[in-house]
This record gives sequence, C-alpha cells and structure tokens, in this order.
Amino acid sequence: MPTNRLSDKRCAGLRANEKPYKVADGNGLYLYILPNQKKFWRMAYRLGGKQQTAAFGEYPEVSLAEARTARDKLRAEKRQGLDPRARSAAVTVAEPTSPSMTLRQAMHAYWQGRTDVSDGYRRNAIRAFEMHLAAILDVPMMGIDRAVLMVELRRMDAAKLYVYVRRVRMWAGLVFDWALEHPETTGVTINPAAMIKPDKAFGSAPVKSHAALPLTELPAFMRRLAFENDALHSVLACRLMALTWVRTQELRFMEWTELEHGGTMWRIPAGKMKRRSEHLVPLSRQAQAIIATLQSRRNGSKYVFPCDSGRRIDRPMSENAVLYLIGRLGYKGLMTGHGWRRITSTWSNESGQYNPDAIERQLAHTEKNKVRAIYNRAQYLPERVRMMQDWADWLDLATAESAHDR
Repeated sequence: MPTNRLSDKRCAGLRANEKPYKVADGNGLYLYILPNQKKFWRMAYRLGGKQQTAAFGEYPEVSLAEARTARDKLRAEKRQGLDPRARSAAVTVAEPTSPSMTLRQAMHAYWQGRTDVSDGYRRNAIRAFEMHLAAILDVPMMGIDRAVLMVELRRMDAAKLYVYVRRVRMWAGLVFDWALEHPETTGVTINPAAMIKPDKAFGSAPVKSHAALPLTELPAFMRRLAFENDALHSVLACRLMALTWVRTQELRFMEWTELEHGGTMWRIPAGKMKRRSEHLVPLSRQAQAIIATLQSRRNGSKYVFPCDSGRRIDRPMSENAVLYLIGRLGYKGLMTGHGWRRITSTWSNESGQYNPDAIERQLAHTEKNKVRAIYNRAQYLPERVRMMQDWADWLDLATAESAHDR
C-alpha cells in the first residue's frame, strides 16, 4: 500500500466541502477536512479484529511530519502487543493540559460523571453518539461548530428520525456544556448544539389522531366490554379511563396516595402530567366503585394498576394493556384508550351545558395565560364535579337503553 502520499503543499491547499471528507497519506493516516475548513489528523487501524480510530491533532498546529511520527509510534505499539486505546483512555481521565480533547473523550468524561442517571440511560446516550456522530467523534471539540454538527444531525433528519435527532442534539448539548466548564482541556468557547433550534432545523412526523368511536356506537362498545372478566386490570382500567378523561400514561401511574377527600378526588402531581401542571380529577360514584374494587384486591403495590402478572408489583400495568383489550373486543383501529378523551370532549361540548373553559381544564389542556389558568382551576371545579357525574350517568343510561333495544 502506498505511503507518504501527502505533501505540506497539498495539505495546505485542501479546501472544505459541504460534507466532511478525508485524504489518505498511507498506513491508516489521513487528514480529515470539516465543512468549517478545519483539518485534523486521524488514523484508522484494527485491534482485535475491530476498526479503531486515533486522533493526532489539528493541522497545521500538528505538522505532516509530526502526524507521521505519531502514526509510526502507534504502529510500533501494536507490534509490541500494546493497546493504543489504553493511552487514549488515560488521556480522557487525566484531562490533558493542551486543548485537544476529542468529542469521544469528552463524551466518556461527561457520562462517567453522571451518577444521577441509570446505567441503561448512560449506555443509550453513548450508543447514540457512536451510531449517529461517529464521523466527528475523534475530532477535537474545538473543531466542531454548528455547521459540522448539523451535517451529522441532518443525516438523521433525512432518515426521518425526527424524535431521536432531537434527543441526540440534546445529549450533544450536555457534553458541550460540560466542555465549556473545562476550556483548558477542550478549547471549547461555544455550545454549537445550543445554537440549533430543533423546531426549525428538523422535520416532524405527521400527527396521527387517536382513533375514537362516534357517540352513537359507544353504548355497543360498553356492552361488549361488560362481558369481559373484571379480574383483569385492563378491563377496569378501560372503564376508569372512560370516567376520568385522563391519558393512558396518567392512569397507568396512578398511585393510592393521590386519592383525596375520601376517594372522591384524584390529584395528579405536576411531574406526571404532559403539561407539567398539577391536575384534579373529580371521581364520579361509578369511578369510586371501580377504585373500591381495586382496593379490595390491593397486593402491596403503590400503583392502583400494578403489572397484571402480579410478579412485579413495583411496576405499573403495561402501556399497551388497554389497547390490546380493545383489539380483542373487535375494535382494533376503531378505538384507543386515548380515544376516550376525544369522545368526552365531543359529548361535553355538544351538550351545551358546560362552560368551554371547564371542559378544557378537565381535559388538562393548559391555559397559556398562567393567571387565568389558576383562576379557572378554582372557578370551575364545582362545575367539573357536576360534569363528570353527568357523564358517568349518561354513559350508564345510554348503555342500558342500548341493551333494552336489543
């Protein structure tokens, strides 16, 4: 394989393209040119049958001759049976005095210090870097600006990873925040991830509305549900969702300690709500009866709906339990657990008996005006109590009339 193919004149004359690219010198050494015109020495080699990459610094601060010396030293270490990565790991832990820390080194240093997250979360973040930011992982932090980072993130956006690209940008931002606090080792003066506005930079998946039955077909659905075994948490959960207007996630994580006023009110903490605002759910007599049934079966779990298997009382019911039940009833694609919210919104608005603000508040659609939101919460609670009981009674009556018509 040809070696020493580059010259100082050629290195100096290389110009940036829209995407990063590399020009080989030989024996694994190459110059990596970024869209911001920065150039870095990197070396590809194999260790234990796996591809590895070493970073030797930025050109022209690190000359062609110095890069070749570093390459030859690494090759000599390999021949002696040494692991070049051990030296690289030591650099990460010791934090070198020259500002040459790579994104990979900073990533590991940051996540090693995050003792407040689970091992699984840490592994997911590191894996995201390795999968989607691999092209710039061995580039010194100070060589990565917004344009360089966006090249990699746009690949994810083009692959329609709309949610995940936002998460990777956030994780990259955390690492750069850490790097800003260690400028002597990273050379970082800006956070390029913080300069990216996700809502403008990336696409979004089409919003799919949750399937919901029309009101006219609801009594038949309730009659079919009545044939199901009440011993299943999913059956009682589906009924309680109908009576509380909450989201599936909120019902799954419902805890006994959240029930107040003798079980007539459910206070959901702000941390469990989509809009991060505490929510009150008045419980109708029918809802209280379901909760009483669940109380009689309580097995020590803090959750009102623990895992149906009974083996893991520290976990809530599966997120798909209600959806699987609905499919088994023959309504797959026609109804969802979340669909109850559309149904109850339609019923309450079409009845013409309730203030629209009271309806919106019961659906936990947060008022943008914070002062008005607090006022609405206090002003409309009595009306919401009446509305929730009226709905439960209407549902019972409509189901009973449907049975009589049959």
